[in-house]
Amino acid sequence: MKDLDLNPWLIRMSQGDEQAFQVVYESTRDHTYRLISYLAPRKQDVGDIMSEVYLELFKSLNKYDPEKNFVSWLNGLIIRQVRNWKRKEWRLFRIAEKLRFSTSKSSGEDAELRLTALRDRLDLLPILQTLPLKFKEVIVLRYYQDCSLEEIAELLKIPLGTVKSRHHHALKHLRRRFDQEGLRKEEDGFVY
Repeated sequence: MKDLDLNPWLIRMSQGDEQAFQVVYESTRDHTYRLISYLAPRKQDVGDIMSEVYLELFKSLNKYDPEKNFVSWLNGLIIRQVRNWKRKEWRLFRIAEKLRFSTSKSSGEDAELRLTALRDRLDLLPILQTLPLKFKEVIVLRYYQDCSLEEIAELLKIPLGTVKSRHHHALKHLRRRFDQEGLRKEEDGFVY
């Protein structure tokens, strides 16, 4: 990273100065890219993680102590964002596994193959977006935020039985959508 005192630019950036953001970005991007490249689970994720780092830098700049070393603070931020990215991938994997487990009981080997392909591609987000909000809330809190069903009931201020029902119906909806996606691909000549 360039040996440049970024503190004046960081102050201006925290006040919304776009030019200051460009200076900070230009001064730190190579360092940030290299560190993310070393830590990222997959190389194709580096650009996305880098975007997350700079978004978080902008949001949390008010927590930076100008008396401390900026590079150390930035490194901590980068490491947290890479970890968050890995957790996000793990959550997608857990949702796919939950669907695989519940589908494999009833739909047989064909559904298992399609779910394995889905897990490998982590293609669940578009299907997740098809859920009604009340179901999506439960799924996101359960699998993306690792909340227990009891915690979800407390957060949403609804009975535990309602959470369990929504969880069940959301998974059922996801299985149905996934099966429709699989059938659509088979009709197009693609088989998982």
